[in-house]
Amino acid sequence: MTDLDGRVAPPPVTHLRRAAPALLGYAAVRALGLGVLAVWSAARGKNAHTLLTARWDALWYTRVAELGYGYEVRLPNGDVHSNLAFFPLLPWLERELHRLTPLSFADAGFAVSLIASLAAAWGIFAVADHVYGSRAGVCAVLLWAVLPVGIVQSMAYSESLFTALAAWSLYAVLTGRWVTAGALASLAGLTRPVGLAVVAAVWTAGIASFVRDRRTAATRGAQREEHAPGVADAGRAPRVPTADGALEVTRAPSVTAGAPPWRRALGMLIAPLGAAVYVLWVGHRTGKGPLGYLDVQAGWRNGFDGGYAFARFAADKFTSFPSALAGLGLVIGAGLVVWLYVIGVRQRQPLPLLVYTGVVTALALGASSYFGSKPRLLLPAFPLLLPLALALARLRTARTVLVTAGVAVASAVYGAFWLNGSGPP
Repeated sequence: MTDLDGRVAPPPVTHLRRAAPALLGYAAVRALGLGVLAVWSAARGKNAHTLLTARWDALWYTRVAELGYGYEVRLPNGDVHSNLAFFPLLPWLERELHRLTPLSFADAGFAVSLIASLAAAWGIFAVADHVYGSRAGVCAVLLWAVLPVGIVQSMAYSESLFTALAAWSLYAVLTGRWVTAGALASLAGLTRPVGLAVVAAVWTAGIASFVRDRRTAATRGAQREEHAPGVADAGRAPRVPTADGALEVTRAPSVTAGAPPWRRALGMLIAPLGAAVYVLWVGHRTGKGPLGYLDVQAGWRNGFDGGYAFARFAADKFTSFPSALAGLGLVIGAGLVVWLYVIGVRQRQPLPLLVYTGVVTALALGASSYFGSKPRLLLPAFPLLLPLALALARLRTARTVLVTAGVAVASAVYGAFWLNGSGPP
């Protein structure tokens, strides 16, 4: 069996067997979260199924799947909420699953999210396993599962679908499957506006690989001038002197080029097509040209100001004692995100992961509205969890299980409380 890059790919069963502990752990955590939500909702006289499939953004996706684009709500303050703000891949999948099965549009969205969440968990494991090993991979998946807003992974939202596409695109980049990476990045760009982060990762890695190729070619040319062919060191890994004068083999590149230059170029070309096609289509439909999508987002009061509005929102919380606790939580949360990113840089995470995480984080924290959504918007930034996964992987298995189980219970309770309260907008 070959992939899009013409490579002979290992049987999926081989990958699945290696990822099985992570996927089983993930499924257990999600089942716990859904179970607690069902009990909590019943106690409050609410329907857990409705909370997961027929509220907030899930309704907008369902309406697109059923009726197509063109629906909008005009608010008394003049704002216009148009369903053109919602990218089309999830509603397309909902529509097709509804057509092929007895599922309603809402239930089709829920099914897509459940399947996509497992694919996302598998992709997160694949990335972490490739970079740090299987034990860290399992821990990364479990940490993603037990995030306080992890219940969103089981909602008829696009976060799980996007994370699955992003994770597998990043894995394809790390393993030198450039056409596959570009195709998945293009699909991610049809899922959420933050698909820009996946495109940026593919492009940065591609440019870096071309630069590295040129440097390698130049180095080899210089070596051919200095040494006769067939010297004893031919074919060995490059070596550099250490502080004490000994020779040490340098680390392997974090990204495997592994493909002819034209495949890398093709992958980079494909990557932005999904987002570009949809944004241009929205501009044509609205009659406002390439920037029409920004006008649609402006109708929702969405924008990017580099975090200024978020900083003011957090600062306003300190005007009274009860709300000051919330403000302190916001500051600590934002600081923790930045700290984890810095740790990832210091641990020399592969460049595509750093670029992807940086863009996702910047877009989430720098958005000028929907401040309560920021934890949800950060869900796809799973590489932020890798430093914690490494720390957790160093513990004994019994302690790792105990810590994860405790956090999973807390996450399930919080998710049920949150979804029965304010929930995601």
